[in-house]
Amino acid sequence: MEDIKPITTNDTLPHPKIIAGPCSAESEEQVMESARRLSKCGIRLFRAGLWKPRTKPGGFEGVGTRGIAWLRRVKEETGMKVATEVATPRHVEEVLRAGFDMVWIGARTTANPFAMQEIADSLEGVDIPVLVKNPVSPDLELWIGALERLYNAGIRRMAAVHRGFSSLDKSIYRNRPMWGIPIELKRRIPEIEIFCDPSHIGGKRELIAPISQQAMDLGFEGLMIESHCTPDAAWSDAAQQVTPERLSEILCNTIIRDKSCEAQDLNELRSQIDKTDDELVELLAHRMKVARMIGSYKRRHNMPVLQRDRYEELLARRTDEAERLGMEREFMRTLMQAIHEESVRQQMDVLDEKCEPEKR
Repeated sequence: MEDIKPITTNDTLPHPKIIAGPCSAESEEQVMESARRLSKCGIRLFRAGLWKPRTKPGGFEGVGTRGIAWLRRVKEETGMKVATEVATPRHVEEVLRAGFDMVWIGARTTANPFAMQEIADSLEGVDIPVLVKNPVSPDLELWIGALERLYNAGIRRMAAVHRGFSSLDKSIYRNRPMWGIPIELKRRIPEIEIFCDPSHIGGKRELIAPISQQAMDLGFEGLMIESHCTPDAAWSDAAQQVTPERLSEILCNTIIRDKSCEAQDLNELRSQIDKTDDELVELLAHRMKVARMIGSYKRRHNMPVLQRDRYEELLARRTDEAERLGMEREFMRTLMQAIHEESVRQQMDVLDEKCEPEKR
């Protein structure tokens, strides 16, 4: 995907790129009031949901088609670009006919390859920026697959939006950030711009500022933030929306790191990281050698490879130690699970080696 382009070709758009507006378009007055105040704050990309996918029926599912005229009025009166979420080919057809400047695809739609292909087909031959939110589950391949479907349809101006991932674990976040996933996406597709959606990650307006700062610290290209003229009265996701004035304060206080800065002392620290990584690889190789020796022992004594009680004990001990040393328990759990899987594979290889002569 080397020829992916930025979502806008306007060179005067500042970094980071900001997309802001209410979660939902509720009325023409609410849309215009939010847009006018955001415009005064310097926001140039306005968002509002017209069709709202809800977990259960009965909730506010958006104003639908009649809200299109409101966003066109925003564009005409403020000069801002306008965007909305699309989930079906009909949505795509209606917003393209109305002259919208960009669209985004929500987490639930990204998770559905059939729906993604239908949207990609409906966008074929159209030069419009498309933003793709990550799927609800932490599935990087599903996210990349959605981007590839659009790419195969000829879409070149597209970006990824990190909005966090659903989890059963208790957390301060509405959707856990799991920063490693968008980082890996950027490694796999370096050309792709990544926006952060701190509103959906945090679920609370007080978390928007720190999450936005984390995204900037990680070098994300932009932010998509929900901003409403009267957030507490919002018809959807009231707790995670901020006023345009509060949004302006957050952006003014967000520190943008200098990507071009390369200091000698930083290079020295990086060399320490490289040396430590080399040592980690050697230690892991030694651990797998011992795992194979254990596999041989189990084979000789007719013991099963997987011993769950031992694994659970090891996992609990390592996560406790990681927390004591200032690391996240979830990080150590994920790491130990990966190491354990490779250890089991190594032991199974030993059993396979034993079986080969009998097969012949």
